[in-house]
Amino acid sequence: MGMTMSQKILAAHAGLESVVAGQLISAELDLVLANDITGPVAIKEFKKSGAEKVAKNEKIALVMDHFAPNKDIKSAQQCKICREFAAEQNVVNFFDVGKMGIEHALLPEQGLVGAGDLVIGADSHTCTYGALGAFSTGVGSTDMAAGMISQKCWFKVPSAIKFNLFGKPQKYISGKDVILHIIGMIGVDGALYKSMEFCGEGVKNLSIDDRFTICNMAIEAGAKNGIFPVDEVALDYMNGRFKREVKIYTADEDAEYDAVYDIDLSAIQPTVAFPHLPENAKTPKDWGEIIIDQVVIGSCTNGHISDMRMAAEILKGNKVAKNVRAIIIPATNEIYLQCLKEGLLEIFVNAGAIVSTPTCGPCLGGHMGILAENERCVSTTNRNFVGRMGHSTSEVYLASPYVAAARAVLGRLASPKEL
Repeated sequence: MGMTMSQKILAAHAGLESVVAGQLISAELDLVLANDITGPVAIKEFKKSGAEKVAKNEKIALVMDHFAPNKDIKSAQQCKICREFAAEQNVVNFFDVGKMGIEHALLPEQGLVGAGDLVIGADSHTCTYGALGAFSTGVGSTDMAAGMISQKCWFKVPSAIKFNLFGKPQKYISGKDVILHIIGMIGVDGALYKSMEFCGEGVKNLSIDDRFTICNMAIEAGAKNGIFPVDEVALDYMNGRFKREVKIYTADEDAEYDAVYDIDLSAIQPTVAFPHLPENAKTPKDWGEIIIDQVVIGSCTNGHISDMRMAAEILKGNKVAKNVRAIIIPATNEIYLQCLKEGLLEIFVNAGAIVSTPTCGPCLGGHMGILAENERCVSTTNRNFVGRMGHSTSEVYLASPYVAAARAVLGRLASPKEL
């Protein structure tokens, strides 16, 4: 029986010739990740176990990104725990204020994840790295602790769904529209504990940032992971960055899939996920005239340089509406500096937006953009659950940077023909 890409990566890291869906395996990890929210819990479990030393200090990454720079005493304590543990264990890949970024943009940028890797992270959006042909998935903090101790993790091998992409996206259509369209089609549990495998001739028409966005939100369909084939686009991104050997796995022709979907990229329209689920996807004819209070452009989903350029293209020469607060967050310092070099920061500020240091901040209702009672936000983040960005009566509308920037100018969620 043939194997999918994900199954081949898992088999290789388990030292097995083959695996099948549902099989339980123990596999060697290439990287173990945590942040300033999940890290302290994992560190507590690490110490409670009696462990004294991590297995491989160069294969752990701790990123201070959720509440950093510290927003209050509690968040300062969280970072302090991680900081002290990193020093004690000589963790090589510790990223603090000044050199940190949003973890799922930072690790690929720093060459810490790449093709053929097996990565776990105590953060659900760890599935982002499938854009580079890695098997990456989110785990709990206890699994994170076990990973630090043993550099291994237990997995149940997932079955898979194939998404055959063809065609070329129209102008102003990005990877965010693609994944919101797919989640709207299959639902938030449509890929529950399955691998979402994206393939087909349309893949070549998606940038690496599009692929990061699509894999990042695989978890919003309930998936174990999302993964793309390793082509020239992925290899170009990893060239000069990725610090280990590139290992390319391809799905067998007779690999089994639970379902196969054909997705015509040329037919996808600007898509917005209405409250309170990512599956509540609507195209412009169903948006209506909804007044908004805030726009957020950033996050591990859409804080890449291409996302910043999309926002700047719309905001250049325009002004943010009087009733709207526009918050723009480049995902890493490298992206921030690139924005500076290209004059994007000037465009943002002149338009009436503010630019933040890299942080997850408002995405999880942490800081830098909390919503008050009944406020509405158009956001390029990845979740719009009840109370996700603040008050339980607030509303989050998920969108691409193009759509979000245009709504910031209009001050409402209306037809894109107005801008």
